[in-house]
Amino acid sequence: MVQPIPAAKPIIGKEEREAVDRVMQSGMLAQGPEVAAFEQEFGAALVSGRACVATNSGTSGLHLGLLAAGVGPGDEVIVPSFTFAATANSVALTGATPVFVDIEPTYFCLDPAAVEAAITEKTKAVMPVHLFGHPANMTALQAIAEKHGIAIYEDAAQAHGATWNGAPVGTFGDFAMFSLYPTKNMTSGEGGMNSVANEHLERQMRLYRNQGMLKQYENEVVGLNNRMTDLHAAIGRVQLTKVGGWTKQRQENAAFLDANLAGVGVPAVADEASHVYHQYTIRVTEDRDGFANALRTEYGVGCGVYYPIPNHRLPSFQRELDLPETEKAAAEVLSLPVHPSLSEDDLNRIVAAVNTVAKAGA
Repeated sequence: MVQPIPAAKPIIGKEEREAVDRVMQSGMLAQGPEVAAFEQEFGAALVSGRACVATNSGTSGLHLGLLAAGVGPGDEVIVPSFTFAATANSVALTGATPVFVDIEPTYFCLDPAAVEAAITEKTKAVMPVHLFGHPANMTALQAIAEKHGIAIYEDAAQAHGATWNGAPVGTFGDFAMFSLYPTKNMTSGEGGMNSVANEHLERQMRLYRNQGMLKQYENEVVGLNNRMTDLHAAIGRVQLTKVGGWTKQRQENAAFLDANLAGVGVPAVADEASHVYHQYTIRVTEDRDGFANALRTEYGVGCGVYYPIPNHRLPSFQRELDLPETEKAAAEVLSLPVHPSLSEDDLNRIVAAVNTVAKAGA
């Protein structure tokens, strides 16, 4: 029987296991020296030396960043509807209102024109998502933010190492969150990492992360417990040394699929962008769900639909909005494996399966 190709596969090796064992033996399991080292190393490696604050999840990172920036009731934050719900959830959890706008059709990221049209006197910020590992149009979004006096917060959950005009994502906004969930381009087992633009935001984020205190029992604000453990940080530190090589392999795998797939729309890359392919997302214009089912059941090729229900239509938000590109993407997108553990045979199987199913449906 042919072994199925997984849609995603966390890569955990001997070095990660040894790092966890080292921390276990140290007796320092909660937030401690490993977390501090991970924050410094992440900043140096991925966000041009910006200060970083580690959290227990990417969603916590977004939530803490918004709280630190003073977002709350009466504020609006513009977000895409075509993304994972954590983006809008984090805004709603502060008491602010997520304002859903449409994406542009080529790269699946926020449409700058739609962002500008949605700005009101209540708009505090825009939160672009660098979806699937492709950066949002930061040139246009920065110009809009400056023109209207609003902030930028980046959801870089899927975009470790991606760049726009040569600058790393995570260096454009007042803060930026990177997810360290197991299926991301690098992981800490679970966790998040925020890069921050200034000392005030960094301090506030550290307060909210740790019950509102920087010194034990001196609680300055009403805070949360969103700390990362040293166990998770130890895994993340090892993964950080590997993510550059993994990204190169993802890009090479994506280039192979680009050159060999037929009958589907392969992902575009903007001239200004470097894409890190957290997901390799194609468009299937006819019967996407049937196409995906055939890949899985007939050819053993794992694939995923990210995201089948736009956020504005989720039961948790239920907004009546006209977002045509969002709706079209939700009906057509399908993500194929490009993770670094794929073999040459795996890539050839993916190409053969996709081309066969596309031809049969033509």
